[in-house]
Amino acid sequence: MKWIFRLLACIFFVIPFVFFDSFYHHFTFHLSGNLLHSVIQNEWPMVIINIVLFCSFLIPLFFRRKINWTEFSLVGAFFISLFIEMYGIPLTVYFVGRFMSTENIALPSTPIVFNFLGVAIGMTIPMIYGSILMLIGTTLVIIGWITLYKNLTTHTLVSQGIYNYSRHPQYTGFILVVLGWLFGWPTLITLFFAPILIFTYIRVCIIEERELSKNPAYEDYRKLVPFLL
Repeated sequence: MKWIFRLLACIFFVIPFVFFDSFYHHFTFHLSGNLLHSVIQNEWPMVIINIVLFCSFLIPLFFRRKINWTEFSLVGAFFISLFIEMYGIPLTVYFVGRFMSTENIALPSTPIVFNFLGVAIGMTIPMIYGSILMLIGTTLVIIGWITLYKNLTTHTLVSQGIYNYSRHPQYTGFILVVLGWLFGWPTLITLFFAPILIFTYIRVCIIEERELSKNPAYEDYRKLVPFLL
């Protein structure tokens, strides 16, 4: 079962190479400043809803270990700046547009178009791919929460359920969410924050493993279950 899971993960991560032209066009369009012609602006209800929704994913981690306020502040800053730029004021897009705007880059095709809070949203293939990454990541985070919550009072090593496939499913989920935003919204904000956040989550995983290494049962568990995927 585990090898099937890993095979599906590998196939999924190959998709950007299969649709390379679409991803290249999407990234070029966003990073050339052409996004100014189609970006959503001044939709503050969407800004607030998304910030509250994504920042709420951090709350259950308070119960897992001692809070690292630097880490949580960094993640919060990422989501706040991301959604303000996406739906409020696209400051970095304006900045890029002043120096890198190119007239001959057409708007990428949007196979999916829908309305949310009265706002028309079009999704390119990379945006769809990024959304799927975020959905998978969010699912991992939620399942991880539920699994940990059920074992909160036992104080025993959690190795069943989703933890049978990954030693750090929640952080894997957060990394997938960050990658999803990077693919879906490749601007200066995600290009700057994504590597920092991914590095931060991996570092936290390593720190937790050092703390758990004192438990002999964890050493056996680590030999059987992969680090992230």
